[in-house]
Amino acid sequence: MSKLHNGLNKQVANLAVFFVKLHHHHWYIKGQHFYGLHAKFEEFYDEVNELYDAVAERLLMIGGKPYSTMKDYLANSSLVEASGGETATEMVTAIKQDFKTLRDEFNALIKVAQDEGDEVTTDLLLGAVTSFDKHIWMLNATLGK
Repeated sequence: MSKLHNGLNKQVANLAVFFVKLHHHHWYIKGQHFYGLHAKFEEFYDEVNELYDAVAERLLMIGGKPYSTMKDYLANSSLVEASGGETATEMVTAIKQDFKTLRDEFNALIKVAQDEGDEVTTDLLLGAVTSFDKHIWMLNATLGK
């Protein structure tokens, strides 16, 4: 399996874990910012779901085999599951950190895709990084940073 296949598969795992984590936070958010954060977390998991599918399908298109079990996702993800009982601020902080991790790993993977001459994968990843950067900025503003 190529370095690009391995990197994309890691992102399939990351996006699957993040998708579940965002649902957890969406369902369990409480406090004065409930309405806004509840809706924002739903927007995030909808976006992550589309990207998760796009990355997995791209991996299939280039001859890879994406992870497709929770066991594989958890064993290969850089992200961790929600622990439960987080405050709204802790949820926002965790989501921001996960977007940063994804951004950094996608940026590294862009270089791999470029080295392999895969412009389509590069474009997919670059579009995601653009979105991650905006989310990080907005979440920092939400946290007063």
